[in-house]
Amino acid sequence: MNTAPPPPALPARPGWPPADATRLRPLIAVALVLSLLFAGLVGQSASAPRSHAAAPLTVAQAIATQNGSAAAVTGYVVGQPTSATTVLRSGFTADTALAIADSAAETSTAKMLYVQITTAYRTPFGLQSTPSLMGKKIDVTGLLTAYFSHAGLKSPTSMALSAAPTPTPTPTPTPTSDGYYAPAAGKTGLALKSSLHQIISAQQKLSYDQVWAALKDTDQDPSNSNNVILLYTGRSQSKLTNGGGVDDWNREHVWAKSHGDFGTATGPGTDVHHLRPTDVTVNSERGNKDFDLGGAQSAEAPGNYTDADSWEPRNAVKGDVARMIMYMAVRYEGGDGFADLEMNNLVNNGTAPYMGKMSVLLDWNRIDPPDAFEQRRNQRIYEQWQGNRNPFVDHPEYAEAIWN
Repeated sequence: MNTAPPPPALPARPGWPPADATRLRPLIAVALVLSLLFAGLVGQSASAPRSHAAAPLTVAQAIATQNGSAAAVTGYVVGQPTSATTVLRSGFTADTALAIADSAAETSTAKMLYVQITTAYRTPFGLQSTPSLMGKKIDVTGLLTAYFSHAGLKSPTSMALSAAPTPTPTPTPTPTSDGYYAPAAGKTGLALKSSLHQIISAQQKLSYDQVWAALKDTDQDPSNSNNVILLYTGRSQSKLTNGGGVDDWNREHVWAKSHGDFGTATGPGTDVHHLRPTDVTVNSERGNKDFDLGGAQSAEAPGNYTDADSWEPRNAVKGDVARMIMYMAVRYEGGDGFADLEMNNLVNNGTAPYMGKMSVLLDWNRIDPPDAFEQRRNQRIYEQWQGNRNPFVDHPEYAEAIWN
């Protein structure tokens, strides 16, 4: 039987192994163990999670933790407290205190945290000096202890505006997921309209001042969180340029407030579902006209057309306008001190509680379905401002079921 020859021996290296190799072996073993331990510690250090600062408390958590401890709290500015049960929302008298809440639309003082404003923070964070803070989210650090005999935060060591992340469109809840429209299921015509009225009438009402803050949120430019999108021009414009100047933006009542004579009273006059940011002069050009097709193109808002008694918005928001008008016709039925608002098939309605032209609005609802911007807007109003929804954004088909 043949066997493979043994491999050739490697040539000996001069001086290896050393004469004292036997004595070196324990030392080599110890060095090897130490090197492995060191490598393990380094690896463990590199992979160990870093410690993070504790997340800021919500206002509700801060109210429940009135023990004098230091904490950071995040909340929306909702007014200037003057007593345990009184918070000013306009006509601010001092820069020494703020009320913050978990919702910018909060009106219950029981759900507010009163924040002391010390001298260093009074100019940037006092409402008398900076009334535009209303509705903005702030981060404040201080001692959780009573102020004005009310749940509070005193001796602040830090006050700053919260970083505003760019919003992403939020999927709209459906009746199957949240039951919001469950009472309307299977209904049509007047029965559907009545059921939807009952559903959407459960809402938080805003003051006209609060509308400014709401619109800066609901109509925020998805590509630039510092701006809002103007309804008729489509222009992205700084949130800070709201006012009455020629190039400012203001609050457009899509259901013209003279159609039913509700003005800017809390209720239909402050319902954000039909209030939108618009260029001041374009708002004036539209005036209280009904909606219809035709006319001459607006010089300041190309794509919009107008004549003596009607306004035609640009194509991208025709459906938006229709669904806002439909919302108002369902929400306000004359039972809460305001006129019964209704659509009709006329223009030039003047001060009557009607808006037209219904046949055109129904067409616009069909040809321009809700987009991501409109759906996000509906969601923000529901989550953050009024707690109710525009059913025609969630279900455009309801329009045909009621009015056709």
